Amino acid sequence: MGRLLEPREVSHLGAVAAAAIVGFAGNELVARYRIRVGREIGSAALVADGLHARTDGFTSLAVLAGAGGAALGWTWADPAVGLLITVAILMVLRQAAREVYRRLMDAVDPALVDHAEATLRGTPGVLGLGQVRLRWIGHRLRAECEVVVDPTATVVEAHRVAAEAEHNLIHAIPRLTAAIVHADPLSHDGVDHHAVLDGHRHDQPPAGIVRHRAG
Repeated sequence: MGRLLEPREVSHLGAVAAAAIVGFAGNELVARYRIRVGREIGSAALVADGLHARTDGFTSLAVLAGAGGAALGWTWADPAVGLLITVAILMVLRQAAREVYRRLMDAVDPALVDHAEATLRGTPGVLGLGQVRLRWIGHRLRAECEVVVDPTATVVEAHRVAAEAEHNLIHAIPRLTAAIVHADPLSHDGVDHHAVLDGHRHDQPPAGIVRHRAG
């Protein structure tokens, strides 16, 4: 705030601008690499580190803008840019904190759940879906799914459908290492095949990683 009330002259503007350009380019390259690799291996910490590098890049870009303003005689440009940098850092910090918090809570991108559901529905023999759960275990994903099959299918046929559904999921979902697929017979005349479990299912999975749709 003192720099806004009492602006000071910025010297060596050419060197400042050159350093800002180099700093932005270098940090942006590092940020893209870390974010890409972090998403490939499922590391929220590495993604957050990439976002931190991107913040440093934006800081360099803001310094370049401040140097340009100072070159035009805008004495308030440098302190104003400092305030903008502070706001940018807080915004990126919020994004990084949200990413890490979601991972700590085992949250999964809803698009992955949608993709898992579409993959299950596309498996021959799957007539509908029950619950579809995805959760992180370290850098890997695991799935728990309920698929609806023909009630006249034999145990061997229902197992084949479940195994094929698991196989398709492993190939379709990045970083998915295993899936437990439970086959339910299609209900007729309102028969509840899980009635024996009524009153025993009190635990609810964490929000954000489960979809439940009637088959």
